Amino acid sequence: MSASMPVSRRLLLAAVAALGAGVMPVRAQSYGQRVPVTGDDGKAVANSILPGEITGQIPALRGVTYVGPREAGATLYEFFDFNCPYCRKAAADVVALHDSDPELRIGLVHNPILSPQSAQAAKVMLAVQRKLGSEAAWHFYQTLLGKPGRIDGPGALAVAATLGIPQAEVEEIADSEEVRAALKSQMRMAADLGLYATPSYVLGNSGILGHPGARAMAKMIASVRRCDRLAC
Repeated sequence: MSASMPVSRRLLLAAVAALGAGVMPVRAQSYGQRVPVTGDDGKAVANSILPGEITGQIPALRGVTYVGPREAGATLYEFFDFNCPYCRKAAADVVALHDSDPELRIGLVHNPILSPQSAQAAKVMLAVQRKLGSEAAWHFYQTLLGKPGRIDGPGALAVAATLGIPQAEVEEIADSEEVRAALKSQMRMAADLGLYATPSYVLGNSGILGHPGARAMAKMIASVRRCDRLAC
């Protein structure tokens, strides 16, 4: 790749390649009201029971950002796009859940289906995660989604720079085959699970489309701990 090519152009080309590289669903799930649950707004939350042979592969995905205890009784996976309209509110609620529930494990999984700019930012976060680990990537997620306006590669690089990683090193990792493969595998997992909305979640053996809100999510987590269902 030419050293003279601007970083935004390099990341954009790699992001377009990632978005187009074999992420069509193998087996899309049917979402409805498998379990009757409502969000904080009182509206029904679309959900489905997911096949264990697919959800069982999520822990093996490369590049997932984890916070919370490794041996937690419940793990909540958020599949998100940096530019989805609801992901900023969802990020604040996910952080609040983490802060209020020390026994909850959270995994952040990239699903940048809305634009190449979203994939640019995802690649930068994956580079941060690969270089500095999940704690730094968790901070990156909070910081980037706390900023107003459209999120893209240059904006993501600016946040990465505050973590002390030289920009050239972030670019090199973000453009690596390892990051490309990690992003592709995460997007493929979302497609296989039928998670066509962002944000979406996997909690136990359930898929949740859209963001139900912090209170509703906390109730679902409590129910999964009690009876392995979104509502007992």
